[in-house]
Amino acid sequence: MLYLVPTPIGNLGDISDRMRRALEEADFIAAEDTRVTMKLLNHLGISKPLVSYYEHNREKSGQKILERLLQGETCALVSDAGTPAISDPGEDLVRLCADAGVPVTAIPGPCALITALCISGLPTGRFTFEGFLSVNQKSRRAHLKDLERETRTMIFYEAPHKLLATLQDFSQVFGPDRRISLCRELTKLHEEALRTTMAGALEHYKETAPRGEYVLVVEGAQPVEEEALTLDQALELVQEQIAQGKSKKDAVRSVSELTGFPKNTLYDAAIKA
Repeated sequence: MLYLVPTPIGNLGDISDRMRRALEEADFIAAEDTRVTMKLLNHLGISKPLVSYYEHNREKSGQKILERLLQGETCALVSDAGTPAISDPGEDLVRLCADAGVPVTAIPGPCALITALCISGLPTGRFTFEGFLSVNQKSRRAHLKDLERETRTMIFYEAPHKLLATLQDFSQVFGPDRRISLCRELTKLHEEALRTTMAGALEHYKETAPRGEYVLVVEGAQPVEEEALTLDQALELVQEQIAQGKSKKDAVRSVSELTGFPKNTLYDAAIKA
């Protein structure tokens, strides 16, 4: 069995009984950074064998972990903070287990993107998680350009040293008036959510040095409303369909369903045309 065990994103009080029990009962723990995990285990009074599993060794280490799982051992996978497999190489290990028929269980717990979304003050009904943007400027801007008309709330992770460059790209693509919530130090003593616009964020961080890891929650674009067709434009559609071989009756019915114009109105107009 592979257990995905979330770890606190700042406040150690967020460890649940179930998370603690999974760590205690696992045969071994796969960790993004074993030094960080060791500090957590010491805090919990847990002693378990640790193996390293992170971005640059996930292929080799993932196979070794899978082999142990297939031999009947239980592994608890943790990241440095938050939920494994979310913007995390753990997704590859889950895929390996799924392909090999190894059961995987995810324990609910801390997740920075959900925490930030909840306090952002922006719409939460529909959202898209975009993770970390590329460090390559061309790739980053192409990614953002694809999101230019995205109407759902968008969530990004960003490091402090890249924040200003990312905000500048946001402002160029989404516009200076688009709303954004910049969340940092989540669940910690100095938790902060700066709710402002792109222009306001740029002004703020030109004066104040960014500190800590950020979750950026960006307002979606306003839906583009399609302009209603006039009767003359609807009649043109009727005539186009007639020219394509449809009967007048069938063309009227089809255009009525498409535009919402009453069939009688369209039919009378078609007769008079």
